[in-house]
Amino acid sequence: MSESASGGSAQDRDADEDLATSLAGLAGLTSLGSTLESVLTQIATFAVQAIPGAEGAGLTLLEEGRSDTIVKTASFVVQVDDIQYSLGEGPCIDAAAQRQTMRSGSLGGDPRWPRFGPRVGRLGVHSVLSLPLITPAGVVGAMNVYAHGKDSFDEQSERIGEVFAAPAAVSVQNAQILAQTQRLAGHLQAALTNRAVIDQAIGILRSRGGLTSDEAFDRLRHISQHENRKLSAVAASLVEEAVNRTRLPARLKTPPPPS
Repeated sequence: MSESASGGSAQDRDADEDLATSLAGLAGLTSLGSTLESVLTQIATFAVQAIPGAEGAGLTLLEEGRSDTIVKTASFVVQVDDIQYSLGEGPCIDAAAQRQTMRSGSLGGDPRWPRFGPRVGRLGVHSVLSLPLITPAGVVGAMNVYAHGKDSFDEQSERIGEVFAAPAAVSVQNAQILAQTQRLAGHLQAALTNRAVIDQAIGILRSRGGLTSDEAFDRLRHISQHENRKLSAVAASLVEEAVNRTRLPARLKTPPPPS
């Protein structure tokens, strides 16, 4: 029986199985209880498993108003991506900007990246497959998959990479949204805590000097500016000092233990 009659070559079947396994892992991925970086690293690890020829991967999450989050699955990827982002030139940058897959099997001589390619080639890394991570909301990031050998990625690798990139983009976006929600919740909780401490400090100043609320707040703000400290830090110090003062007389009145 021919390979076509039996459903393709063993190599093709192995590639499809690796892709299915990676997609299943992606579907079961959860961000709860994990950091954003660890989730992105898991996604990049699944990409290495899914894409034929891959030896390491890096994933870049783009966030407006924040530094890009960059993760890697192998030490040599760290070197390659550091070169890429320090130069501002490379396949990952172009993949995200142009919303297109970038593939090269000879980075050292690739005219698209005349500075990046030769430096990476001297490290012995010659092949790359860069995939934009696109959702209906736009490009959320890009993924680089690398190999040391030349022409390590063919059309099948590119096809599988693009199949993997579609659900991977959704997983990246979900992890990003959860991380943003957690950061917002943390900021709101900190703001509420700071407001409560400031209100307590205002109450202390009013009781001590017969000040109005506005006058007490102006006093706190003046101290903050004069000492170059955050208003909440000044308020917390004042509250802590007041608490310690109330505890001192209590300690002095406590009789010593019997001898």
